[in-house]
Amino acid sequence: MTGTGSPATALASAGRLGRGRLLGYGVGSVGTGVFSAVPGLLLLYYLTDMLGVPAAVAGAVLVAPKIWDVLLNPLVGAASDREAVRTGRRTRLLAVGAATLPVAFALMFAVPGGVSGGVAGAAWPGVAFLLAATAFAAFQVPYVALPAEMSASPAERTRIMSWRVVCLTVGILVAGGLAPAVVDLAGGGRTGYAVMGVAIGAVMAGVLVAATLGTRWVSSRPGPRQLGPAAAFRLARGNRPFFALLAAFVTQALGVAVMLAGAPYVASYRLGDYGLTSVMFVCLVGPSMLAVPGWARLARAYGTVRCYLAASAGFAAVALALVPAIAAGSLAATLALTALAGVCYAALQLLPLSLLPDTVHADAARTGHAQAGAFTGLWTAGETAGLALGPGLFALVLALSGFVSAPVESPVAQPPGALTGLLLGFTALPALLMLISLPFVVRYGRLALAPALALAKETV
Repeated sequence: MTGTGSPATALASAGRLGRGRLLGYGVGSVGTGVFSAVPGLLLLYYLTDMLGVPAAVAGAVLVAPKIWDVLLNPLVGAASDREAVRTGRRTRLLAVGAATLPVAFALMFAVPGGVSGGVAGAAWPGVAFLLAATAFAAFQVPYVALPAEMSASPAERTRIMSWRVVCLTVGILVAGGLAPAVVDLAGGGRTGYAVMGVAIGAVMAGVLVAATLGTRWVSSRPGPRQLGPAAAFRLARGNRPFFALLAAFVTQALGVAVMLAGAPYVASYRLGDYGLTSVMFVCLVGPSMLAVPGWARLARAYGTVRCYLAASAGFAAVALALVPAIAAGSLAATLALTALAGVCYAALQLLPLSLLPDTVHADAARTGHAQAGAFTGLWTAGETAGLALGPGLFALVLALSGFVSAPVESPVAQPPGALTGLLLGFTALPALLMLISLPFVVRYGRLALAPALALAKETV
């Protein structure tokens, strides 16, 4: 291993990064945003309304691969740190994920003709989703570790995250705005979904490869020796601010994932037009792109944790306000409130990701090991769990409320209980999860502030 200094300082320089390097990193989030959003938005609907898979089985298909991913991500994080010790880079795992994820993604929506219903209809997309989740872990875990190694300046890392969140928003817009539109343009039905899988997979391939090449300059120095997964996690266990922040982020990811899974159902069964799925999605995600710079300025002026709390509570309030708007069938009010939720959603992406590298650097000073991969492995495992359980939780709401699954060619009238269930699943349930996350944000703020207070007392 080459290089000098402590792991905390050897990770990165404090210089200002050029736009080329910021874009070279951020563009990868276009691909990760697509994969994070499309399965949650469209796969459950594809299974229930295209393949005729019962809601409970469809929910299991969405959850099972993500459970595997939750177990896999910490191992990938430790492997990424070991690679960084050996080579000084995290490029190999990034390249593996960039090459395999787009292929597995396309296969998820390419179920052969004649296969439908029950276990048979669920098997193909389930296996493909498992492969895609594995490939995603190979890319996402080292990718999230990079900002802590790109700069030693907290302000510069917030700038890195601003670029990343804007690119992430573009990816989510591609997922929510373009993917359903491609399905319609390709004639709808199973053929339309198959065409969409190939087209969106090609977009993912381009941006993931670009990010892999664009971050080869980042030098990674996790620590003085390689740590196995068990040793790495024993060290990580003492980082209480990290786990408080992780708990808040995972709970919020779960709430957002529930809302994404419910969007096609609300559009189809409450607003009367599946095509409104894209419009609702654009209204949610589009404003977040414009709001990112504003949240960054507010965080500098009033503090990141305060802004994070405000955005979390604001999202919950807007989600509850959507209940009467959708129940009344008011499209204008629904879209306006969805756009307001998008402003809050921008902060839920930017602010916790801006705080994450701070916990990595603080832990390096505590332990002598700047194991960014281990922490981001745990972080992405938690995020994956939230994103996975969201559609599964919404599927459970559908099953409990009496939703009837049927192919789109043979529509059925949904019972009143199912219509109420999908409405509350889209609105009240995400609001509740956002409120649950607030104590974790408060706890993070107190834990992160404690070392500074202790230092101030020592200097008095």
